[in-house]
Amino acid sequence: MDALALGQILVALVAGGFFVYMITKNQTSKTGDDGSFLLIQQQLSDLSKTVDKNLGDSRKEVQDSLKFQMEGSQRLMRDITRQMNEQLTEVHKGITESTENSKKVFTITEQLRNLEKVLTHQKQRGTLGEQSLELILGNVLPPGIFRMQHAFKDGETVDAVIETKDGVIPIDAKFSLDNYNRLAEEEDEIRRDEFERAFIADLKRRIDETAKYIREREGTLPFALMYIPAEGIYYDLLVNRVGSLKANTRSLIEYAAAEKKVIIVSPTTLLAYLQTVLFGYRSFRIEEAAKEIAKNVGNLGKHLAAYETYHEKLGTSLGAVVNHYNSSRKQFKLIDKDVYKISGESAGIKELLIEKPDQTEE
Repeated sequence: MDALALGQILVALVAGGFFVYMITKNQTSKTGDDGSFLLIQQQLSDLSKTVDKNLGDSRKEVQDSLKFQMEGSQRLMRDITRQMNEQLTEVHKGITESTENSKKVFTITEQLRNLEKVLTHQKQRGTLGEQSLELILGNVLPPGIFRMQHAFKDGETVDAVIETKDGVIPIDAKFSLDNYNRLAEEEDEIRRDEFERAFIADLKRRIDETAKYIREREGTLPFALMYIPAEGIYYDLLVNRVGSLKANTRSLIEYAAAEKKVIIVSPTTLLAYLQTVLFGYRSFRIEEAAKEIAKNVGNLGKHLAAYETYHEKLGTSLGAVVNHYNSSRKQFKLIDKDVYKISGESAGIKELLIEKPDQTEE
């Protein structure tokens, strides 16, 4: 209810009270005429109607205002509820994604722990090196050209061999990591020198172990491959450094190649060697196929010569058959003459001769 409506109601109440007061006063002091009283009564009735109408209009305005405000409030509540639901959905989605990411992080962390365990255990490192070697060989070379865990006559076993037409290439995986890590992490000069000597001694032993698989009497080529499955170690050997530290490792490569006939390879360089082997293998297959084709062509020539001989014999035989046929036909014609002499009539036998096959060479 607004202020204007309240003011009108108050004015009407005051006016009504004033008229009631005047009527009461006139009745007590003097007797008025009936006309004045009726007029006042009519005015009070009109005033009451006016007040009722104003109250009704004010009530309707108040109801309309309340209805409008209620509808606005309901719309606002619906919008707020919808926005809250959307935000809650986004929050739930974010929590779900965060949970999944956390699970992935935990999984990766666990895998890194497992990898760390593998890399810190020497035997498991060796197994990892052999598996990576087998994976590379299997992805590059066709089946049957390489073998894993090849055993020699004395029972020694090399990790893998590659078959070539000239012999087999032995490959052994080596993973010297302990002293390498110590050397890379050590800052003390004296301790670093000790770890450097230990690391070089480790690699030298691995080179010697690989060299013992070069056995030409058992069909190997006069060299072997030492596979280092860590590119970082191989790179440090090439640049004569371990991490950021200078290390005397260049002589190891020369020692391996010149004295022990051992070629040190990493996953990348092994792929290059295998491509060369694969090219040679394909050339060998082409050469073998050419030999087989030449052999088959020779056999074809022999078969053609034999066929020609038998064909000539067949022609000679057919010529003899034709001669015999023509001779028998001539004799059969003589029978017709004998019949004519006896009966005086000819039997009508015709002389049908066949030409012999032409055996002249064109």
